[in-house]
Parts: sequence; C-alpha cells; structure tokens
Amino acid sequence: MARDPQPPRRRKTTGAATPVRAPRRGRGRPAADAPELRPRLLDAALACYAGNGIAATSLRDIARQAGVTPALLHYYFGDRAQLLDAVVEERILPVMAGVHAAVADAGDDIGALVVAFVDGMAATIARHPWLPPLWVREVVSEGGALRGLLSERIAPSIARLVAQRFAAAQARGELNPALDPRLLMVSLVGLTLFPAAGAPIWQKLYDATDLGVDDLRRHALALLHRGLELPHA
Repeated sequence: MARDPQPPRRRKTTGAATPVRAPRRGRGRPAADAPELRPRLLDAALACYAGNGIAATSLRDIARQAGVTPALLHYYFGDRAQLLDAVVEERILPVMAGVHAAVADAGDDIGALVVAFVDGMAATIARHPWLPPLWVREVVSEGGALRGLLSERIAPSIARLVAQRFAAAQARGELNPALDPRLLMVSLVGLTLFPAAGAPIWQKLYDATDLGVDDLRRHALALLHRGLELPHA
C-alpha cells in the first residue's frame, strides 16, 4: 500500500517568529503623513530666492531653511531648475493672476481700475512679503532670473489691458491728457511694489516703522487720483 505523502518539514525556530520588515525608505524620502511638506519646501525656496537671489541659492540653502535634507528636495523636485519651475507655477503666477483678475473685473471705470490694482497689490504684498524683494532682484535687475517670466507670461496680459483702458478713457476725455497711457502701468508698479521693496531703507531713514502696506496703499491712491484728475474714491 502506498504511503500517504509526508507533510513538509517545518524549520525549527527558537522563539517568536521574526517580524517582516517594511522596505527601507530611501534617504530623504518623506513619511506618508507629511502632506504639508511640499508647500513648506516651496515657501522655503521663495524665502531664499527673495533674500539671497535665485542664482546664489543652492538646494542645500533651501533645505536648511526648511529644516530638511537636500535629498528630500531632490525627491520632490529633482534639481534646482525643476524647483524654480515649481515655484513659478505654484506660487508666483497664481499670485499675479489674482491681481490681473481684480483689474479685469474693474471694467472701463478708470477710478475702479486704479483702486483695483493698488488694493490688489497691497493685499498681495501683505499676504506674500517675498514678492517686492524678489521682483526687484530677479525682474528689474539686469540678469535677473525672472525677467523673461515678466516679459513673456505676466506683462503682456495685464500691462496691455491697463494701457488700453487708460487710452480709451483718455479718448473719452476722462483722463488727464498730459499722461501717456503706456507709462501709467509703470507708475502703478512704481507706487506699489517698489516702495514695499524699499521699506527697510525709508522706514529707517524717516524713523517710520509705524507705516505699513496699508499706508502705502492710501498714499498711492491719493497721488494717483490727483494726477489722473479723477474724483476721490
């Protein structure tokens, strides 16, 4: 008679079974419970770009600012160029799109358009204090890394829209005829972004640390309404 097949032998153990270990995470790889980490890394990059300049900022600088390892930045963004692209797409362009939307919604009322731009910039600067120094360092300065971004993706839409509406208002006799509509956008930027960027200088010069973004907003609107010969809002 054929014998029943024997069950496979069990390997002898000496105590509790050894637990199965999860695959080891690579160096710098994030934990599963850190969904807020990517935004924090983008904010750290912006702070470094605004303070030190884009060209002078390394991944190690950004990692130190964020309190993480450089390997973690590599995991999320790859290299410096990809990180800068992410900052542009996820931080800078959405901020400027908000200002553009406010201006577009103002319609043909020039007074409302001016208020929309100045109020929109003031609110943006208050929420994103990195914008003025980054703008001066990387857009206005020769060789700035974001100058192409201004001329190709930001300025064409908002600058042309504002200039066209100023020109139409001037043709209707609603705007000071001595003004050049093309330069009014330059004046709007000059009364909002630049004073905010230079605040550490003029606040110290005039002992004016009590003045903030809202004071700049009111000052700009007062100057503009007088110069444009518009009724006060």
